Amino acid sequence: MSIPALDRTAITDAPILDILAERWSTRIFDPAATIDEAALASALEAARWAPTAANTQPWRAIVARRGTESHAKILSTLMGFNAAWAGDAAVLVVFVAETTRDGEPMTWALYDTGQAAAHFTVQAHANGLSTHQMGGFDRDAIASAFELSSDFTPISVMAVGELGDIRTASEEMQQRENAPRVRRPIADTVIVND
Repeated sequence: MSIPALDRTAITDAPILDILAERWSTRIFDPAATIDEAALASALEAARWAPTAANTQPWRAIVARRGTESHAKILSTLMGFNAAWAGDAAVLVVFVAETTRDGEPMTWALYDTGQAAAHFTVQAHANGLSTHQMGGFDRDAIASAFELSSDFTPISVMAVGELGDIRTASEEMQQRENAPRVRRPIADTVIVND
């Protein structure tokens, strides 16, 4: 059984749903645990039902389980520190946006794809899975590896799996995992609040 890091519940200035306050992005995954397929299916279903402009649903997902060729392809595109820990995740999911359709730009595709990924993370957390989204990867390499047409743009890679035992992680990783969670204050985020 894995041992979680310190309590990672966000300290918020206004009440939010517990599931949102408790969700956080780990870098420590159990390298021996397989994915809970029912929990993964629910997370993908939550992504499917994310809000979408004009019901265009411009998102796609590449779902790659550890030990498969697809997982190795995605792992090989990760940059920097991401490559050091993400391979322990049971699944790597690439969220892809359809940025053009029938030659026309889909200007809301990035926003909608982000919503799909966010819905995925919340549902995954509700089902006991841990996640961590990454922007540090080679988009062109993903597009090439999975033969994506020019209409599709890889947006993020998400590590998904069971939380690992922090005691087995390096000192640097433990410090990162237990660092205080911080966000910019609402007053510095909201441009106008009339």
